[in-house]
Amino acid sequence: MIRTSVKITAIVMALILCAGGLAFAAKAKKAEKEMDVGAMLMASFEMMEKGKFEPAQKLLDKVLAKDPGNPLALNNMAAIMVKQKKFDKADTYLNQALPRAKGYMVQINRVCQVGGICVAFKPAAGGTGNQELEPLVKMNIDMVKQYMSSEPLSGKGLR
Repeated sequence: MIRTSVKITAIVMALILCAGGLAFAAKAKKAEKEMDVGAMLMASFEMMEKGKFEPAQKLLDKVLAKDPGNPLALNNMAAIMVKQKKFDKADTYLNQALPRAKGYMVQINRVCQVGGICVAFKPAAGGTGNQELEPLVKMNIDMVKQYMSSEPLSGKGLR
């Protein structure tokens, strides 16, 4: 009887340790994913500042593959679309970013002007940004819509 209770206790302890290890591994994997995304966001922003929009776009595509709906990646992707004069796509990206932008912090003292209308923002290290992203995305949406409405249609003049 004592042997059976010792075996049961040993099995229960092993299961508890395994569960704890799995939870720790999942938490470490999540932190690794977030760190990768953060590093890629930072690198893509720095590329945009240097005018290297194609490699920045590739990095942002990777961020969105790992973290679909990342509001900063979507906002900064919209800035690249503005540079490429793809205003409809820029508007789409910004509207996808808006619902998740509330509470997402960025460094507003570092912005990247693209095409004079849409700005990309620097990611905040460790959530210590000085500005919430939501009003900035709204501002970008307004600028893109205003620019789209003033763009002439081919052979039609101003809209």
